[in-house]
Amino acid sequence: MNQQARNDFYEGCRARAIMLALEEDRYTGDITTLATIEPFQEGSAVIKAKEGGIVGGADVAAQVFAACDPDLSVVLHRRDGEAVSCGDIILDVKGKLAPLLIGERTTLNFMQRMSGIATRTRAFVEQVSHTGVKILDTRKTVPGLRYFDKEAVRIGGGVNHRFGLFDMILIKDNHIDASGGIAHAIRRAQKYRDKKKLDVKIETEVRSMDELSKSLVCAPDIILLDNFTPDLMKEAVVYVKTSCSGVLLEASGNIGMHNVREVAETGVDFISIGELTHSVRALDLSMTIELV
Repeated sequence: MNQQARNDFYEGCRARAIMLALEEDRYTGDITTLATIEPFQEGSAVIKAKEGGIVGGADVAAQVFAACDPDLSVVLHRRDGEAVSCGDIILDVKGKLAPLLIGERTTLNFMQRMSGIATRTRAFVEQVSHTGVKILDTRKTVPGLRYFDKEAVRIGGGVNHRFGLFDMILIKDNHIDASGGIAHAIRRAQKYRDKKKLDVKIETEVRSMDELSKSLVCAPDIILLDNFTPDLMKEAVVYVKTSCSGVLLEASGNIGMHNVREVAETGVDFISIGELTHSVRALDLSMTIELV
């Protein structure tokens, strides 16, 4: 899959998810709005931050409102990735009140989750900024919302790991055990990549220094140090770098704000953190209507 095909795929995921989110909310119609608002009544609304954080999903909000009514006018006062404080206006939207109200909750759901992910990611990135380590996300995302979760990580300054099962060969513990050992798994993966002419990297988990040694002989692109202690990570970094292999190292497993700096200072290249997306706290935002 070339880059243009991937971009088209990602945009398709985004557009389908937005339409599905609107459809599951309104189904046969927003009966509250239909009952209380005149069809041609106009007004405006502002979305404000109720706490400080990093904006995520402002562009998505514009797309949601456009899906509700292409004539709605959205003005962004804060862009994705910008910091906000309590009370700051992120965007305003003007037009017919009915479609504006229909899109309110869907818009806020996307923006609050994405802003929460972006805010948490930024905090991790700042913790390791002195080391040059890249903070990675994982596939621990809400089903159907992966595009938005990973976009929010990028907005916060993180780097996306593989999007799905199709864009990287990542050999995990179950693959290793099922294929008869780590060296066998890596060689099979390399053979498969060459045969299929895939432009993808090969990464393998290792659970011990013994597996690290065996994997290094096979020269994968990246080695993931799974649940290594910081001291063992330092040993692994020295071992790999003195081998002149050019293999990159990723740390993963039980890494949080309490120890990410210590892990980064071991010399690894990447740190993947599941909590960025699997247990994020949404940023508190609100939307307020004003009549024309």
